Amino acid sequence: ACERGRGRGKAESGEEPFPEDLEALIAHFQTLDAKKTQVVETPCPPPSPRLNASLSAHPEKDELILFGGEYFNGQKTLLYNELYIYNIRKDSWTRVEIPSAPPRRCAHQAVVVPQGGGQVWIFGGEFASPDGEQFYHYKDLWVLHLAARTWEQVRSPGGPSGRSGHRMVAWKRQLILFGGFHESTRDYIYYNDVYAFNLDTFTWSKLSPSGTGPTPRSGCQMTVTPQGSIVIYGGYSKQRVKKDVDRGTQHADMFLLKSEEGGEGTCIVQRGWPCGWSAFSPVAVAPNHQTLLFGGVCDEEEEESLQGDFLNDLYFYDAAKNRWFAGQLKGPKLEKRKRRRGKKVEPEGADKQESGGASTQAPLEVVREVVAEDGTVVTIKQVLPAPSPAGRPQSDEEDGPDEAESPTIEPSPRSNAMLAVKHGRLYLYGGMFEAGDRQVTLSDLYCLDLHKMEEWTALVEMDPETQEWLEETDSEEDSDAVEGAEGRGEDEEDEDSGEDSGEEGGGKWAGGPCLPVVSADRRSAGNAGG
Repeated sequence: ACERGRGRGKAESGEEPFPEDLEALIAHFQTLDAKKTQVVETPCPPPSPRLNASLSAHPEKDELILFGGEYFNGQKTLLYNELYIYNIRKDSWTRVEIPSAPPRRCAHQAVVVPQGGGQVWIFGGEFASPDGEQFYHYKDLWVLHLAARTWEQVRSPGGPSGRSGHRMVAWKRQLILFGGFHESTRDYIYYNDVYAFNLDTFTWSKLSPSGTGPTPRSGCQMTVTPQGSIVIYGGYSKQRVKKDVDRGTQHADMFLLKSEEGGEGTCIVQRGWPCGWSAFSPVAVAPNHQTLLFGGVCDEEEEESLQGDFLNDLYFYDAAKNRWFAGQLKGPKLEKRKRRRGKKVEPEGADKQESGGASTQAPLEVVREVVAEDGTVVTIKQVLPAPSPAGRPQSDEEDGPDEAESPTIEPSPRSNAMLAVKHGRLYLYGGMFEAGDRQVTLSDLYCLDLHKMEEWTALVEMDPETQEWLEETDSEEDSDAVEGAEGRGEDEEDEDSGEDSGEEGGGKWAGGPCLPVVSADRRSAGNAGG
């Protein structure tokens, strides 16, 4: 669910072949999971690298809940239905095995509600075959009862068709679901339908808001405003322009969904948006009800290739002011260094000449390189405090060498990471970036105090160069066949797939053209997980 036409290998030689039928393969894994008959909680090291999982904050306890996700090692695609609990106060991980868990998946949606001691509601997502050539899209709804440690599948007719790349939020004792896409061997379809699941009656209803709403898309971002409306912005879709050629669209619009009693909406015109982003992390909500985004990638898409620069920027959206702004760190250490640099701007003759002038005291842009085995180099940029000029003695007012020379701690550039906010702190886990044909999947964990906005704290670190990466084992002819394949999904005929939007429902749309806002995935179908 997170690739851009990368080469995908077959299962390694010597392994037992998997069923070609994805439903049979899913049933095979569920048979293995059925052997778990009791709840088992095991302290463990941090989870393995993954992306397109879901990371949720417990509504009552100081815990984060991680479920599902995917990993690609160069030859095989692995899907998970593991459940991990991160204890914030103890800084410890626990793997929780619960009987009758949902099948393995990624790119699903998870929403936390407080009732019953805390519940995590999960809808949809997708399963990929080990060779990454076929995809099955779920349309099931599950609830994890956190207090009882039980999974429950909620079967209710009239719900959305199978999909991934959709978005879901909790709104007025309902789950509101929008968009997504479904791909089969022959075709693909993007959705712009809106569904509501009532948490009191356990029933689905399809809504038909008045006004002009978003066009079909997946991977958009969706959040509830402090005023009680829902903002939907950006997204990705593609269309066939000629045989075997698809063209992606990174949508640049923003819409407001309001309930009927909320009155008329107004056109949303964004200000201050960082243009050109895609595949950023699913949104999280800051303590002041501002929506925040992290990372992403700027893509340059051509007919036969797709290249991008990965980012590690943090942005906030203030719904009250209808404005985006960049998150700037303002920690005391950074301020201290600024003051020191100010004193060094005017050194006396010899020192000034030796240092090359005041301009050399600006922050330095340092580039870290990760080299793929094919020789391709991906660069990761970091801004570091300026070092002391060579030969200049350190004054008593300056910090010691350890502090002055220590680099700024921050997450490396990435896309499709997982975000959660608890007690005013932002937690960032995993994600991926690309180095040539290599996909680097991360397992690091960072924390940022959103009240202080001083500096990131690395809770779990990872060296990307240590990640396993297996080279393609297929012949060149087979590789060419894979790259030229028209479809990658298993033929899944949902009886309610692609149905019309003519049913009655509440709500109104208000929207209009805006600056570019996109959330494409790294697979051409436009799936963004989390």
